[in-house]
Amino acid sequence: MLYMLRMLLLALHFLLVGVVGLVIGLLRPFNPDNSRLFARLYSVPAAWLLRIKVKAEVGPLWDQPPGCVIIANHQSNYDLFILGQVVPRRTVAIGKKSLGWIPLFGQLFWLGGNVLIDRKNAYQARKAMQTTTRTLRDDTSIWIFPEGTRNPGEQLLAFKKGAFHMAIEAGVPIVPVCVSRYTRRLSLNSWRQRTVIIRSLAPIATAGLTQQDLPTLIEQCRIQMQHCIDHMESELIAP
Repeated sequence: MLYMLRMLLLALHFLLVGVVGLVIGLLRPFNPDNSRLFARLYSVPAAWLLRIKVKAEVGPLWDQPPGCVIIANHQSNYDLFILGQVVPRRTVAIGKKSLGWIPLFGQLFWLGGNVLIDRKNAYQARKAMQTTTRTLRDDTSIWIFPEGTRNPGEQLLAFKKGAFHMAIEAGVPIVPVCVSRYTRRLSLNSWRQRTVIIRSLAPIATAGLTQQDLPTLIEQCRIQMQHCIDHMESELIAP
């Protein structure tokens, strides 16, 4: 019963935010701060409905001036309701083209200045990534899930190279953002509150790096994020 009620309320909330966000988006289309505003509108009420307490420890993320690449682990479709609470100003995201077809949400994603990539079209994907690299030089940050897909498991998947190519090309820092493993604890048929930790790590400089440094940079980021996620897990299960 609680599951059905919660799903109904989330659906109504999703619809309401879509309508309100569409009005805002049409009034100030492609404003680089739209995404942060839309993310807050989606996440704060939804986290309350899901009984998720977000413990945000993201000083390095919020202290970093716009114009960086933000990488985060991606666990489920509920990430929007959790990570939406920490999106910094002037930040846009990269998403797959199919997101654009989701009613209202897709239009908000587009009006937020986010980048939609058709992964099946290599030419268009490269063109979109080049445009995104130029965006980084305009004091706008890019949010990317480097695993490239949802992963509720304990170990991070291999990171794709796109985010790191852009960071090196633009000479901007990479800010890792880690989210504790919440998917297995999340019960939509329970009113018990669950805590989710979001922790950002110190920015990793890319100035002076070349594409030859790419494998080392990717591995450095992945190891740091895996260690942070494991540490947060131990904090949550500690008595």
